[in-house]
Amino acid sequence: MAYVISDDCVSCGTCAGECPVGAISEGASHYQIDADACVDCGTCAAACPTEAIKAG
Repeated sequence: MAYVISDDCVSCGTCAGECPVGAISEGASHYQIDADACVDCGTCAAACPTEAIKAG
């Protein structure tokens, strides 16, 4: 199951830079993860300074 980014995201972009498959992009209100591209590695969650990314 893909990781998801909650509304706690402050749009710093750290996660997008860490994603090895480029599954994260800037959305309307905060960054979002493309569930079809996500490989469930957890790198984004570990890098998030606000802990806004969780396994979905």
